[in-house]
Amino acid sequence: MAEIVVADPIYVDEAGPSSSSIAVSSRKQHDYVAEPFESERLPPTLASEIQRFLRVANLIECEEPRIAYLCRFHAFEIAHNKDRNSTGRGVRQFKTTLLQRLEQDEDITFMKRKEKSDIRELRRVYHAYKEYIVGHRRSFDLDKSHREKLINAYSIASVLFEVLKQVTVAANPRAIADRGAHTKSEFFVPYNILPLDHGGIRQAIMNLPEIKAAVAAVRNIRNLPSDQDFQKHGPFTDLFDFLQYCFGFQEGNIANQREHLILLLANVHIRHTQKQTSISKLGDGVVDELLRKFFKNYTNWCKFLGRKSNIRLPYVKQEAQQYKLLYLGLYLLIWGEAANLRFMPECLCYIFHHMVYELHGMLTGAVSLTTWEKVMPVYGGGYESFLNNVVTPIYRVISEESKKSKNGTADHSTWRNYDDLNEYFWSGDCFEIGWPMRLDHSFFCIHPANEPKVKKNSEKKRKKKKDDDEELSSLSPNDEERGKKEEGDNEEQQGTKEEDCGPTWLGKTNFVEIRSFWQIFRSFDRMWSFLIMSLQAMIIIACYQLESPIQLLDEGIFENILSIFITYSILKFIQATLDIAFTWKARQTMEYSEKVRLVVKLVVAAIWTIVLPVCYANSSRRYTCVSSQNGSWLDEWCFSSYMIAVGVYLVPNALEMVLFFVPAVRKYIEISNWRIFTIFSWTQPRLFVGRGMQETQVAVLKYMLFWILVLSSKFYFSYRFEIKPLIEPTKNIMKIGVKNYDWHELFPIVQSNAGAIVAIWAPIVVVYFMDTQIWYSVFCTIFGGVYGVLHHLGEIRTLGMLRSRFHTLPSAFDACLIPPSNGRRRRKSFFCSNFQKESDDDKNGIAKFVLMWNQIIDSIRTEDLISNKEVDLMKIPMSSELFSGIVRWPVFLIANKFSTALSIARDFVGKDEILVKKIRKDNCMYFSVKECYESLKYILEILIVGDLEKRVISAIVNQIEESLERSSLLEDFRMTELPDLRAKFIELLELLVEGNEHHHGKVVKALQDIFELVTNDMMTDGARILELLESSQPVESESMFFTRSIHPQLFEQDANNTSIHFPLPESEALDEQIKRLLLLLKVKDTAMDIPTNLEARRRVSFFSTSLFMNMPSAPKVRGMLPFSVLTPHYMEDVNFSLEELRSSQQEVSIIFYMQKIFPDEWENFLERMGCTSSDGLKEKGKEEDLRNWASFRGQTLSRTVRGMMYYREALKLQAFMDLAEDEDILEGFHTAERENRTLSAQIDALVDLKFTYVISCQLYGSQKSSGDPHATDVIDLMKKYPSLRVAYVEEKELIVENKPQKVYSSLLLKAVNGYDQEIYRIKLPGPPDMGEGKPENQNHAIIFTRGEALQAIDMNQDNYLEEALKMRNILQEFLRCHGQRPPTILGLREHIFTGSVSSLAWFMSYQETSFVTIGQRILANPLRVRFHYGHPDVFDRLFHITRGGISKASKTINLSEDVFAGFNSTLRRGCITYHEYMQVGKGRDVGLNQISKFEAKVANGNSEQTISRDIYRLACHFDFFRMLSCYFTTIGFYCSSLMSVIGIYVFLYGQLYLVLSGLERALVMEARVHNIESLETALASQSFIQLGLLTGLPMVMEIGLEKGFLNALKDFVLMQLQLASVFFTFALGTKTHHFGRTILHGGAKYRPTGRKVVVFHSSFTENYRLYSRSHFVKGFELLLLLIVYDLFRRSYQSSTVYVLITYSVWFMSITWLFAPFLFNPSGFSWGKIVDDWKDWNKWIRQQGGIGIQQDKSWQSWWIDEQAHLRGSGLPSRLIEIFLSLRFFLYQYGLVYHLDISQQSKNVLVYLLSWIVILIVFLLAKAVNIGRQILSANYQLWFRLLKVFLFIMVISIIITLSRACQLSLMDLIVCCLAFLPTGWGLILVAQAVRPKIEHTGVWEFARVLAKAYDYGMGIVLFAPVAVLAWLPIISAFQTRFLFNEAFNRHLQIQPILAGKRKKK
Repeated sequence: MAEIVVADPIYVDEAGPSSSSIAVSSRKQHDYVAEPFESERLPPTLASEIQRFLRVANLIECEEPRIAYLCRFHAFEIAHNKDRNSTGRGVRQFKTTLLQRLEQDEDITFMKRKEKSDIRELRRVYHAYKEYIVGHRRSFDLDKSHREKLINAYSIASVLFEVLKQVTVAANPRAIADRGAHTKSEFFVPYNILPLDHGGIRQAIMNLPEIKAAVAAVRNIRNLPSDQDFQKHGPFTDLFDFLQYCFGFQEGNIANQREHLILLLANVHIRHTQKQTSISKLGDGVVDELLRKFFKNYTNWCKFLGRKSNIRLPYVKQEAQQYKLLYLGLYLLIWGEAANLRFMPECLCYIFHHMVYELHGMLTGAVSLTTWEKVMPVYGGGYESFLNNVVTPIYRVISEESKKSKNGTADHSTWRNYDDLNEYFWSGDCFEIGWPMRLDHSFFCIHPANEPKVKKNSEKKRKKKKDDDEELSSLSPNDEERGKKEEGDNEEQQGTKEEDCGPTWLGKTNFVEIRSFWQIFRSFDRMWSFLIMSLQAMIIIACYQLESPIQLLDEGIFENILSIFITYSILKFIQATLDIAFTWKARQTMEYSEKVRLVVKLVVAAIWTIVLPVCYANSSRRYTCVSSQNGSWLDEWCFSSYMIAVGVYLVPNALEMVLFFVPAVRKYIEISNWRIFTIFSWTQPRLFVGRGMQETQVAVLKYMLFWILVLSSKFYFSYRFEIKPLIEPTKNIMKIGVKNYDWHELFPIVQSNAGAIVAIWAPIVVVYFMDTQIWYSVFCTIFGGVYGVLHHLGEIRTLGMLRSRFHTLPSAFDACLIPPSNGRRRRKSFFCSNFQKESDDDKNGIAKFVLMWNQIIDSIRTEDLISNKEVDLMKIPMSSELFSGIVRWPVFLIANKFSTALSIARDFVGKDEILVKKIRKDNCMYFSVKECYESLKYILEILIVGDLEKRVISAIVNQIEESLERSSLLEDFRMTELPDLRAKFIELLELLVEGNEHHHGKVVKALQDIFELVTNDMMTDGARILELLESSQPVESESMFFTRSIHPQLFEQDANNTSIHFPLPESEALDEQIKRLLLLLKVKDTAMDIPTNLEARRRVSFFSTSLFMNMPSAPKVRGMLPFSVLTPHYMEDVNFSLEELRSSQQEVSIIFYMQKIFPDEWENFLERMGCTSSDGLKEKGKEEDLRNWASFRGQTLSRTVRGMMYYREALKLQAFMDLAEDEDILEGFHTAERENRTLSAQIDALVDLKFTYVISCQLYGSQKSSGDPHATDVIDLMKKYPSLRVAYVEEKELIVENKPQKVYSSLLLKAVNGYDQEIYRIKLPGPPDMGEGKPENQNHAIIFTRGEALQAIDMNQDNYLEEALKMRNILQEFLRCHGQRPPTILGLREHIFTGSVSSLAWFMSYQETSFVTIGQRILANPLRVRFHYGHPDVFDRLFHITRGGISKASKTINLSEDVFAGFNSTLRRGCITYHEYMQVGKGRDVGLNQISKFEAKVANGNSEQTISRDIYRLACHFDFFRMLSCYFTTIGFYCSSLMSVIGIYVFLYGQLYLVLSGLERALVMEARVHNIESLETALASQSFIQLGLLTGLPMVMEIGLEKGFLNALKDFVLMQLQLASVFFTFALGTKTHHFGRTILHGGAKYRPTGRKVVVFHSSFTENYRLYSRSHFVKGFELLLLLIVYDLFRRSYQSSTVYVLITYSVWFMSITWLFAPFLFNPSGFSWGKIVDDWKDWNKWIRQQGGIGIQQDKSWQSWWIDEQAHLRGSGLPSRLIEIFLSLRFFLYQYGLVYHLDISQQSKNVLVYLLSWIVILIVFLLAKAVNIGRQILSANYQLWFRLLKVFLFIMVISIIITLSRACQLSLMDLIVCCLAFLPTGWGLILVAQAVRPKIEHTGVWEFARVLAKAYDYGMGIVLFAPVAVLAWLPIISAFQTRFLFNEAFNRHLQIQPILAGKRKKK
């Protein structure tokens, strides 16, 4: 605490007076110990007002206890005045505790007072802090500790000033009256980035010229209206101050948007400085650019509604900039305070439209002709006026409509969502709301009236409104104001008239989300029509069996083919009918012209539906022929009236086709407001969005070519293998007459065996509609692979490739990541082959690369992916040689090269030139030899200091170099001794590294050994050196030296001289060089595998590869686009606590798990910490590092924050490279940053200008008030990363009239000296969470972000330093045009980091990787339909904040909120691209249950997309081919998956019909009699429907691109061995179940999956709950179908045919039944099986009810499982009942095959079967009643009852077997017949539950359902339990489930063993 308090300034002048008081207090209260009072966990109603006083009290209590007492007393007064009756939550307890503390401290602190009164005491301390602040605040290059002290002094002084003022006023009210208000302005005001207050700490960012220019522009208040007009004391401080007083914005909003605009202006200004002469003045181009970006949507809105924009500029150029800034500021303030209205961009346009009109009137001094006063805002500038009068009324509408949704369960048509409310402002009717807004308008009406009335004459009023507006726009300001006033009066009178009938609920706007599968047809009607017509045409062609395409031109055939347009007209009529039916509930807000359009469209479709069939019928075989005169190949052309009618019918389509090939013309027509152009798009409604989305001509041709190839392949395959083979069999079936059926035929009059034909053709038709998805996947693979190869993806896949290309990395780095100097531009060829040698001007580029590379390696080491040794092997030495172009490559690159060169030289025989050439052939080998030689010379030069020794070494070196020059090295030296020489040098270097002065003798001996080895063994003429030395010294001494007769010996020291300098001088550079040389000499082939960690390898390889990809050149940091990162956080882990790490309640502890999963990283971590075990960490107090290590390997917020803060590190590094001199670069980044404070301050300023990171912690406020550790962890993150900001919604209670009232506010926090400090507080109109949680969480925090780009990052993502370095490049993409427009969303690839342990995680990561790489690669180019998937994407922030934000939030419909941002961006003419040179890490679910929940959530989201307006509008407004792309890349995948499963059901039920009815037997027999092979083949031709395996091709292609195709093949085979097919088949069931059920019934919801890594066992009960209805029931149904089919086909069909037909269905059914147990860790462990059985029985028997969770009771689960039916409508319930009828088919068909039926076909047989079912039900009911009545008190009688019933049943069976020939087979068939019937009855009962819920039938249905579930559970459990007996099964399961872990030598068995190991 003493370190924080600024002690020196306080005691300088006060030593005298305070000495006596100190003496007194030390005598009387020597035992006083200052204890801090709780200042963080405070009552929510008081925290914001009193927290700062309590914090300051704790800070200064040790030095100034009396001041601390006064601060706490002041806090108590505030608390008491705020809530005198202590009605707030926790207030009474707090006040009691604080009062007790004050009573305890009063006397003690009074004795310690140093002045005579409290006022003097406060003044003394206050002035001391003030003087300290004045003396230090002008320095911006303070170090960290001094800056913290200064910030602390500011906060303390500001608090003391408030306390002093309060105490002084209490003592003498006039004492402070003469003190100016300016005093308070001197103190610290919390700030975010820019300290804009005059008394704040001086920051380097405020000295940036662009900031100064922006601040000066905002503070330019000349020409503003007088402050007296607003009753303001003193002039306006800036433009925002003026706007606040005009419109009543909140202070927090003003401060936030003031900084926001200044930063925007500064960043745009610095990019414009190249075009300007002065940087000190803000140019007009800067403001104009922002004006265009901010008001593009507003001006489009005005044009769309025919209104004139109210953004009007003066003619005087000097005033124009001020007007523009005011308009920008006004919009930002409206947006910043709009709360949930931010999701309604056109609503904001409406508000801005009126407020900017008022602003312009005030600026021009307009006078109202009615009041003869100056124009003023209608809502005034009072306190929170804008919030209360503008935002809150509209917010209440949103809130009430949201409540009507019943948490998303109500039908969408009964409530208005965000889109409905916003789209009301797409109509001119919105101006009827008026300004001020008429709250009695129907827009504000919430509840629909009993008889809603449609407004009449709306078109007339709208026209009048438009004419009046145009008239007003031409008037002068005065006349305009008068006109507006008169208009308002007219509206008021009109509103009075409407009040008589009352406001009506407007209902939906433009679109109604109807739950129906017809929505798929309605949205993509062109595609379905095309497919249906193509199917019809192919069937017609196949029927004619044409041999040549020319035969198609035969008039009869051609006319029959043209009959497809009759089908087309019917489909168009259906589509027109659906349009009216589905928009009926939006008729209230529908324009009159739109209603007319719908009716006309229906009438026209109906007319053509009649005309075309009539013409076809009448013109049959009636042709008019025209002979050809030119002798062409077409001799005669015949046509009929039907052909002419078709030609006329197709005229609009022909026109549309012409416009398709001229997209620019079509775009102009769509966006034009001219009425003449509306006829071209009369079939579509005219909406504000969806217009002008056309791409360039080249882009259109590209995706058209793609789809032509896909469709051609699809149609050829369908015709050749699906349709044509069935034509002949169909004809034969129609000829065969079957009269004898095996059952009672219900439709005997149907001719031509129609049932058989339907049964055969139905699955083929389903496959026909589904297999386009497969062909899309095939061509996606081909195109994606080619695209990846062309863009250098996977060029560096292995360490070998990295080593071979490493020498090109500096050049590639310089071209990509170093800003061009002197305005030059680097150009890269397409194949990146022109990275030439650096020019002289760019030599420092190599040094920058080395600096960057070393920082990356340090970062990887900090993450513990590599060890210290690997760091030494991978780093590149930094030296001045780099500036001359000489690079000493990392050791891992050249380590084995030196050993190889040594071996070559040792064994070489020949000439020197050949040896040198051989070594130079490998650059790395040559560099390693040269570096070793130079380093040895350098080290020996420093080590040897004796004159004689130096001469000896110099002579040897000279001899070597002379030999090299003469090319006589091999003659002068014996190379065979080189290995011994290396060993001696290694010994010497190890001694030098150790540096132990006691080893001086060992060093001498090593040198002597080296000398002898060189002179005696290696040199052929070593004596010459000795003779040379003798001649240069006295004869005696020389002869004595060389004959070893003198003392001391060579390299030894005597009393006077030192021969060697050992230990070497302390030098970090020298130590590094010695270590590097030692590594070069020692390390051999082991360095080839460096780095050993797979993740480190992947990261280094990808970064190296990305440098060769096509990316824009990086600008300097100062000129880059600024950006923010936003991360929403809910309840996920921030950091693992120590208790969580060591807790073993969940089988094993997290830390144990982490140690086994990441063993190498654990060892690296211990090495970094300097410990050998986890116990050593505890002893050294490094448990916090342990928490971080484990948290960084989970899916925690701390991992995400660390990754995103790499952006800041990267920017600081890049700013350093931009600003630093060569000397600074040589010193290194961290050294220069630490020692050069000025440079460090400049770097921080630039980074603050460019980067902001905000976390939106939804529950931070409640967590903090409740003492949740999550809040503490968040504060720790803010302390660790000072630039991190946290936003949250505060829920606070205010006491109004002695009643608590909740107030909600958006707060932004930052850490200041260990505490969270509030920066901005913006009050909200109410709770913001009215829609989906995540987008609402993002929306409230987005106002605190900065910059022109915004990256939305999820909580489970990660980032890396090397990827963060490329952020400048990716942002430059916003300045490029990708087609017709610059991008608005930049897509980035993701790396799934959770795929390294279990097989499921591996499958999931590969599937996800293929989607986020090759899938999105194709979506972006050529298909042009990439939307927003996941959250690495970077948004054009200004584009999106003016168009509704970065996601949509309507409840349920926007469940997949991410993708709707892409939909919205595309509909509003945005452009979405995808870039693969940068990647972000992402975690995925790794357990089967987690994966299934995630798949269910995504499937639910896609089903909601299916019925959404966004998909409908995209499908309608895209051209045909782009519409195909949109379908097959969004909901089409799920529709096709659903159709593939439906196809199996259709096929099996068709076969069941054929078998049970006897049709198949009759047809096959007839075919055999007549030898018709094609017929039997057709009946068995359905097995190819499992072509879905081809959809895995993109995954294989992507693995091949990035890892090599051999590795891809290995992985694919290994995946199949690990049952990947089982996993993907099971996932198919998850997708189809949840997708289909949600479309039919709703029930979509967010499903939390949990973020922790899971490899633990799931209980049988949990698996049954999750998969019972989605998989198990369907699996049993398929199994039943297969068994029945097998039983009744045996008499006439071979088993081989049966296997070929049904093998894939058997696989699917078994997979759906047993995959959850197969992929369940320890699923076959006997101990787990026993526990699961006990848990299962307990769950089944437990009674449910209110408060009982579904995991505790079957009854609760069964009720929750039907939740989707509660909000289901009548049509959906009828469809559910209809689908349930299929279960009664078994009973109907099977009872006629019983022996007891005696081949009777009478319908009475079927009726008798129902009597049997009734008897069974009565028996069950009797047992149930007996249990209720007798089981408690009459147990014996109950048992006798059961025995009696049992004997009776057995007796009946025996009697029937004797009398009626009842057989055992009959009993089996009865079970197969009656079990499905019972299940069908249960489904029907659930569908009609509202009608029978309060009757005994419902109770019986519940009992029956329980029996079925228990029976299914037994059937599932039995085989699992049997297999658990075999130990080998469990071992096999562990092996395939964790094969990847076994490959990495991880210890899975101890993890699975869990507690048993510990026990």
